[in-house]
Amino acid sequence: MRGVWYPAFHPFLYRLACLVPIALALLIAPAAATAPVRLSDLSSREDVLRWIDSYRMRPDPGNARLAMKVLSERGALRDAESAGVYAGFLAGVIGAHPGEADSIVAQVLAVLPPEDHWIVVRAIVYSGLPDWKGLLRRSAPRMPTRSVMIGEYLDDKLPSLERVPLETKKPGVWEQVKGYFGTREPKRIELTYDSSPELLDTLWGLYFATGSYRPVSWILVMLPWSKDRDNVQRLTLGSMAKYTLVTNASRNRDLLMMLKRASSHQAKEVKPILNEVIEAADTMETSRIRREAIAAIDELKQKGPNSWRNLSLAGKLAEGTVSLGCIAAAASGVGAAVGVPCVVGGAVGSAALSAFDPMK
Repeated sequence: MRGVWYPAFHPFLYRLACLVPIALALLIAPAAATAPVRLSDLSSREDVLRWIDSYRMRPDPGNARLAMKVLSERGALRDAESAGVYAGFLAGVIGAHPGEADSIVAQVLAVLPPEDHWIVVRAIVYSGLPDWKGLLRRSAPRMPTRSVMIGEYLDDKLPSLERVPLETKKPGVWEQVKGYFGTREPKRIELTYDSSPELLDTLWGLYFATGSYRPVSWILVMLPWSKDRDNVQRLTLGSMAKYTLVTNASRNRDLLMMLKRASSHQAKEVKPILNEVIEAADTMETSRIRREAIAAIDELKQKGPNSWRNLSLAGKLAEGTVSLGCIAAAASGVGAAVGVPCVVGGAVGSAALSAFDPMK
């Protein structure tokens, strides 16, 4: 099929081609910049994407209800792993209006079917409100089909966004040994930024709702992964963090200025990569960033991790195994071509995650 890419062909390009961009409407950017998008029951998903893209310039929390209704009716909320950006956006709307939070939640719940109530639960948890648990408890009676999910968040079995670890904890030697012999007890896989690509979408959703530095600062922390040569999952996710920052900043002066201000107080491993992002955005070199990311991922797939190569050259055996995965990416090929905000709109998600053996 024309325009379709599959993970087996290339994970980075698959993510670029398989998802709906949030600002496809920016193909008519001059008009969108001057005329506010008006939503109705007949609006398309693309109308909602245009509205979300301009929301931070014209906050309109009252229309969050209609936006979520349209997204639900168009099937955009069916897969939680590919709808992280919408959860992040709704979380940003709720968190930015604490005095109206109960009303916003009630209005959204009134137009969503029970199967889509998950997005309200997650948006409340990710909102950053000091009393998000109180809001969740008050809203729980309206979401009886999500009682298990609500209970796990209230009992801290599932983390709020601030409590999600950056990286997956590496198993110790004894845990690896038990795993080799099949004696390790199965346990829930921990939610982390490096293992859950939908969280990158969530952060962009928060930014598009608020225009604040908070979600951007978390994306910046992922930038060193773009230099990782031992783990293709982190390499791909770090590359997508870099690529989406460049693409969005090249079209959004406020974001570009935010990144320039942030550069002076970044950690030493983040600052040089952020400076690359700023320069690429200033010079509109999004295609170069994409090509470099693809080349790095291809090299890692073909040659294996640096750690394997180094140990091989030293005549040593590796102590343990490295689990590699290829993660799908954000932004469609059309969106990338015109430089629209490239994460928002359906974005990444673990649904596009597929494992592969780099030695095959």
